[in-house]
Amino acid sequence: MTVLGPVLVATDFSAHARHAADRAARVAHEASSPLTLMHVLAGDALAQLRGWLGAGAAAEQLMRDEAQRQLRRLADELRASRHVAVDLHEAAGAVLDEIVREAEALQAGLIVTGARGAGFLRRLMLGTTSERLMNRTTRPLLVVRQTAHEPYRRVLVPVDFSPWSLNALAIARRVAPNAQFVVMSAFEVPFESKLRFAGIEPAMIEHYRERARVDAAQRAHALAAQAGLKPGRWQPCIVEGDASLRIVEKEQDLDCDLVVMGKQGRSATVDLLLGSTTKHVLSEGSADVLVSTGREDNRPVPPC
Repeated sequence: MTVLGPVLVATDFSAHARHAADRAARVAHEASSPLTLMHVLAGDALAQLRGWLGAGAAAEQLMRDEAQRQLRRLADELRASRHVAVDLHEAAGAVLDEIVREAEALQAGLIVTGARGAGFLRRLMLGTTSERLMNRTTRPLLVVRQTAHEPYRRVLVPVDFSPWSLNALAIARRVAPNAQFVVMSAFEVPFESKLRFAGIEPAMIEHYRERARVDAAQRAHALAAQAGLKPGRWQPCIVEGDASLRIVEKEQDLDCDLVVMGKQGRSATVDLLLGSTTKHVLSEGSADVLVSTGREDNRPVPPC
């Protein structure tokens, strides 16, 4: 069995956050991992409230009490519906600081959050706050966009054979241990337009294209073998063109319900931290997105 480790899900009790909590509970149950459900009272909002009403005002305590009730109610629902043990964590302060602090304290194998929210999660995934979170944590981050009707069935893992690719496959297997995997590589003929402008014969350019395709396929098979994927549990997907566009196309064409991306690509100077390809998939795709924040993963993962 693959080992995921503790799962931390942050909620603001919005509909999107509830979907995220449900998915986190499914993942925790499937991986036999402990689940922690967390809510943060934003420190800046509390400071503003205290400025209006004074420190120790009854309204602040009422807010805390209501948050505790909602947190306990959601935990009870997850325990009953997903058959998973749930720990609760309440905090007040800077939201990102509190999430990162709790993730480190738990040694979390996964942080889960919704794509949008009603409160502190509203800008968490699709704005600068998400980049700050990913810049500050080495924990994989799952962005939930869909209602979790069933465990993940088909997982698309785009790879560029950088040090992040093997780790992306490893975390994909930990989060979705019973899924089918699609290992995707997008290739392009280097300097094709310049070659054409220089008068290189189309047949020669086509030869280069076929070589690039074969090389990508061979490297995809080698990477899958290194990651412990057995035949029948995965399929290669070798496509030509811009990776950002092709990933979204294949996610939909192949009916994938999860896309697993590395935080960086071949060069950290090209795709800084949260790279342009990952940003495009987060904004244009429809499946859940798991961002792997690590490079090579040397922890053993049994073949599947």
